Amino acid sequence: MITGKAAYLNRLYAKMQIRSVEVGKSISGASPPSVFVGKWNYPKVFVGPMTPQLHGDTQAMDLPEEWIKSGRTIQDVINFRLNLVRGKELVNVKDVNAKPVRSLQEVALAKNSLEMDVEFKKKPRGVFFHEDVQPFGPSALMKEFRLNENAKWDVNLEKAHYDTDLKARDAIIELYGKGVVVSAIQKALSIGAFGLEGNRKLVPTRWSITAADDTLSLHLLEKVKEYPALDHYKLFEVKTFNNYFAILFTPTPWQYEFLEAFISVLGNEQMLFSDWESYNGRKEYAGIGGCYYSTRLAVLEKLEELGRQAGVIVFRESYPGYIPTGVWLVRESVRESFRKKPLEFWDMQSALKYVSRKLWLPILRYKEKSVLLRQSSLTRFFG
Repeated sequence: MITGKAAYLNRLYAKMQIRSVEVGKSISGASPPSVFVGKWNYPKVFVGPMTPQLHGDTQAMDLPEEWIKSGRTIQDVINFRLNLVRGKELVNVKDVNAKPVRSLQEVALAKNSLEMDVEFKKKPRGVFFHEDVQPFGPSALMKEFRLNENAKWDVNLEKAHYDTDLKARDAIIELYGKGVVVSAIQKALSIGAFGLEGNRKLVPTRWSITAADDTLSLHLLEKVKEYPALDHYKLFEVKTFNNYFAILFTPTPWQYEFLEAFISVLGNEQMLFSDWESYNGRKEYAGIGGCYYSTRLAVLEKLEELGRQAGVIVFRESYPGYIPTGVWLVRESVRESFRKKPLEFWDMQSALKYVSRKLWLPILRYKEKSVLLRQSSLTRFFG
């Protein structure tokens, strides 16, 4: 019996039958640029570049901020990602000055695609899919990799890298404020490019994604809590990659809940998971994983733009054909919903009546799972 989201997703990963791209023991290509830091065997982890057998401008292969906005399909994204071949070398997370790590910092901080050659100890194999991290193609231990050109760094990332008196948290916030995309910040953080001198270390990619989303959303929340609350309900919605999202802003002080259902993705199952926080926040890591923090960042960006405070209830349903491609999907889907004109309601009952017509699961299933929908101030809207 599946009792938690992690166990459910492990079943999903095991069922997926997607073939890897074929490569030999050496490849030449232009990294988007892209690097990956694993978490297995921490504090000794596998690090390396990810490179396609393509030359020229490959930036679109590792720029999730543009995928939905530019009209890419799920098959486009999978094709991008499965053509990225991952090289691996085992290093200690504290060895940020080791030669292979310094070379990978050159890649992570680059502003454009970067030509390189990679030689492997054996032929790369396999594929990787995960709910938190973008997928990639075959991987293998490296003999070596060589950069075939001098990297031109993003000027903002470069400045943060060389400022050894700047804490990693402050670097994340400053770079975001200067318009550096979140995925670029996450990559640089993962390869130990930020932080006080002597405190820098590698951060597994999966952790760096959540760390950036969490840091930035909490930073925005400090501002949002100073704004007046909305005086009515706003509902944003979007359909992306076999998912439906409905984001409901309520005229209350800040509170946030993420409700997600996986419906007939594996078979005939209806799996419903949730996490939430009150005005005072949460101390434990969200059980539903990194999507909680990626979504929280997106909704707080919108509230900061509006100059308003609100409660937020996010409904997400994943349908047959859903493929996990990373938490970028929820962040960018929710951002996409905010580019559309919202529906407006003056009472909770009307808002939920509308949402209930769009959801596959009955709204009462969500009420049973939800904390915020069962609060005393809202229960009267259910009759």
